[in-house]
Parts: sequence; structure tokens; C-alpha cells
Amino acid sequence: MTITNKKTHNEFGHMTYEKQPFSRLDMVFARFLSERSLLDSSQKQDFENLMMSLSFEQGQGHSCIQINKEEQILILASGLALTNTNNHNATPALPLVIEQDRLYLHRYWHYESRLALQLSKMTQKKVSNELKTPTDLSTLFDRYFGTSDTIDWQRAAAIMAVNQAFCMITGGPGTGKTTTVVKILALLQELSDQPLLIALAAPTGKAAMRLQESIGFNKAALPCIAAIKSAIPESVTTLHRLLGAKPPSPYFRHNAKHPLVYDLVVVDEASMVDLALMSKLIDALKPGARLILLGDKDQLASVESGAVLADLIMALPQQTLELQKSHRFDENIKNLAFAINNQQDNEAWQLLEAGNKNIALLETDLIDYITKQQITYLQLITTGAEFGDIYKAFNRFQALCATRLGKNGVSDITLAVEKSLSEIKLIHLSGAWYSGRPIMITENNAALQLYNGDIGICLRDKEQEDQLRVFFQRADGSIRKYLPARIPHCETVFVMTIHKSQGSEFEEVLIILPENSNPILTKELLYTAITRAKKTIKLVANKSVFSSTVRQRVQRVTGLVDKFTTTH
Repeated sequence: MTITNKKTHNEFGHMTYEKQPFSRLDMVFARFLSERSLLDSSQKQDFENLMMSLSFEQGQGHSCIQINKEEQILILASGLALTNTNNHNATPALPLVIEQDRLYLHRYWHYESRLALQLSKMTQKKVSNELKTPTDLSTLFDRYFGTSDTIDWQRAAAIMAVNQAFCMITGGPGTGKTTTVVKILALLQELSDQPLLIALAAPTGKAAMRLQESIGFNKAALPCIAAIKSAIPESVTTLHRLLGAKPPSPYFRHNAKHPLVYDLVVVDEASMVDLALMSKLIDALKPGARLILLGDKDQLASVESGAVLADLIMALPQQTLELQKSHRFDENIKNLAFAINNQQDNEAWQLLEAGNKNIALLETDLIDYITKQQITYLQLITTGAEFGDIYKAFNRFQALCATRLGKNGVSDITLAVEKSLSEIKLIHLSGAWYSGRPIMITENNAALQLYNGDIGICLRDKEQEDQLRVFFQRADGSIRKYLPARIPHCETVFVMTIHKSQGSEFEEVLIILPENSNPILTKELLYTAITRAKKTIKLVANKSVFSSTVRQRVQRVTGLVDKFTTTH
């Protein structure tokens, strides 16, 4: 990382530059374009600074940057940019696009434009339920949702989904998104004159497993005949696997020319889906297919560029329904999540200081506390318990860090916990692999059916002369085991980052913030951590860092919302 200059503007709108860390990639990219521009030597430094800024902000999750008139003139003079008034089909592809006051890399402008165009077409598509009269439909909804004098948000979401080709069902954890979508799948199967082909997907392996468990659990209670239930799939895949990833290229087997076969695609944890992947998913839908997105708009946005779910909710309110009632949290966790989501830092801190049994500041030693939480599952290992019981005991608790490095970061705490557990003889450190080591897969390996986010535990295998194997539990309850040498890249997860916890839930969560504020600490990060807990939350933080975290929010620069106003 190199410290160089980042574009800002003074009070007169002229380019100025403040010190900002740019990577070598940012600088090489800027120099590459500068050398191919039509600019004279006096203009190239300003142009390179703009390109470094664009590359850097792209890496921070923005799909574009804002520019002023002076900068627009400079970029157009480079000969490397199109404007949104150009006929992009008739002009040569250039690396940059200027649209209003936004500067894009051409690829990300294309993703936004294509996504807005395709979804606009879907929202205008008329969906008919000609097999049912309004009376029949009302009776059908009564069977699945009952009747009530108050508004039933789940029923309202189902009505929206039945009548629209594209819709988004949002809400916090415990509001019943999966319960609702299972009923929607049954309703659509009943309304169709032939069984619908349905695909269920999620951004990560862990999120896919959770959805699969929930679908299987909720199917059994559906008030419909066995044939309808059997037409609802239980298998859930990752989006990359659904689309047919072709690594190391950014392309997929399924696209507009080779679409998916499915009549309906459901995507859970849609807030984690970045701009490029969402655009490619929409492109791969066959004509007439339906799409349902499930997600919590208040969670962290995708790691890669864009804030797609939040933007789509803002742009398409008629295709959005937010479930309002939580069926999981107790009032204390719910109130804390509400205060943080609404950036009420004083109210949130007061809830933590009250020290009730559900939410409180941690008052004991951090490493000792995490160590004690591991005792139950490690003792089960020594008594020869079944892996399912060991896995369940381990997943009861999870410590979550905001950062990977530094004090109160994942790396240092993991080493300290391993040392503490070794000192009390609960683990025996004899190399990277040891009995009881919990790991998380950090890269996809389709051949082994191991995916980013999968959690396993290293144990001695009684069937293989006590040799070490890494055991994983699948969504259907089956167990898979692998030699440690075959495991793709992974990391020990006595502690994990909050980002890595997305799509997971635990009975108890310990949240650890760093001692000093930094730009990654936002209310979305903290809200995501808090909503991983079902019963208990403990927090390690000082008040000033906590308050600044709650007051800071993710604000990504995109043009997606504006594009819907121009496509309608």
C-alpha cells in the first residue's frame, strides 16, 4: 500500500488532493490509461489521480465516482470515455463512461444499465392467474395464512409475489422470510397448470445450508397435498454454482444466450449479492421466469461493488414488501438492533449498560471468556460423542471481530485462545491440525463440495485408526469427512469476522470492536453482528468507539436508482 493523493474538491469546485493510501494496482491501472490517452503531459497527472481514485473507490465497493464539469472536460479530452448520450452499440468500446456527474469503468456502467433495463421489463410484465377466480384466490390464501383483523405482512408478501414476476421480500432476522417464501412456492405450484421448475440459491455455502434447513423444516407444515410439497425443492445451491462458474474467468455457463431452465428463482441473503453477480443472474433468467429476492436491507452490503438490494428497494417500492413482526428475538435484542439501525448511540449504550441477561457489556477477561465457551464441545470430543452433538455444541456460541488484524482482531485473539485452551489441556497443539480445531472454508471447491463459509471440525476418526479427519455436517444431517491435506484454503474459527458471519446464526454472540475508530466500523456492521444472535449478546467496546460506529453508515456511490427513472 502506497500513500499518494486522492481527489477532492475545494470550495470553488477545483481539483485538490488529500493524502490517501492507493495500492500498486491502482497506480499501475492509472498509468496504463494515462499512457494511452490523448492528453498532453501537463494534464496527465490530474488524469492519473482521477483514475487512481476511480480504481480505489471501486475497491471500496462504489460502482462509480462523482466528478465535476472540469473533470468531465479532462476525461473526455483523454479520448478514453463515452458519455451516456453516445450510442454505445454503434461506437467502439472505451474503458470509461460519463453519465450525468458520475464516472464509471465501462464494465460497471454496463452492469448497472443492463440490470435496470432487464428488471424494468420484468416489473412491467403482466402476470395472470387465469386458473383461479378472485374468490378462489382468497380461499387459497386463507388456507395458507388464515384470517386476521390486523394486517398479515406475510400474506401481503405472498399476494405481491403471486401477482408479479419480480419481487423483494425484506425484513430483519426472525420476521419469517423463509416461512413466507415456502408458502409462496406452494401457492405458485397450485396456481400453475403444470409443475414449476424452481431453483433456490444463496450467495455463500453457509447461507445456502441455512436456507436448505429452513425450507425442509417449513415444508412439512404446509396445508397442501403431498404432490405440491414434492414439487417444492429442498436442495439449495450457491449462485456461482447455479450460474455455472468458469474460473478463473469472470464468465458463467448460463447467460442471455444460454439461459437457466427454471421458471422461478429464489435468492436468499440478497444483500450480499454484488452488482456484477446480480446483473449476470438477471441476464441468465429465461423469458417469462419469475425472481424472488429475500434479504435484510439493513445488513452489510456486498463485499464487491454496489448496494444492489438497498438500491432496488429504493427504486422499486411497488415490488417490495418488508415483513414487520419478529418471531425470534426477545425485546432487549430487538430494541438494541432498532437503536443501532436508527443510529441512536446513546440509547443503545444505555441498553448495554443496564446489564440484563440478554445484552450486556463483557466485564470479565476476553480470552478467558472465549476459552470457557469452548469447553463443552471439546469435552464432548474427549467422551467420544457423536459428531452431530459436537457440531451443535460448537455452533451455540461465536465470537465476532470487526477487524482481522491488530489488537481485538481475529488473528491475535485466535492465537491467544489456542494458547489458553492448550494450557488447560483441552487441545494439544502439535502443528496446524489438531483434534478439536474448528475451521471455516474460505474458497469454493466444487469437486469436494466444500464452499466458502462451510464450517468443519478436525477430529480423530475411529474408523481410520484415529487418524485426523475434518468433519462437516450437511443440511440434510449427513456427515462428510476429509483428510486435512485435501481441505481447500481455510482458517481457524474460534473467532471470525462479522463479514464472515453473514448468513449464520448462533444462540450467543460475543462482539469485539477495536480500541480505536476506523472507516470500516459502521452501524450496518454492528447491526449485522447483533442480528446473528438468537438469545444472548455480549459486547467488548469502549463508549467512544461504539458511538462513532453507530453514527457512521455505509454510503456507496452508485447510479442504479437513477437508471430506473430513465428506463420507466
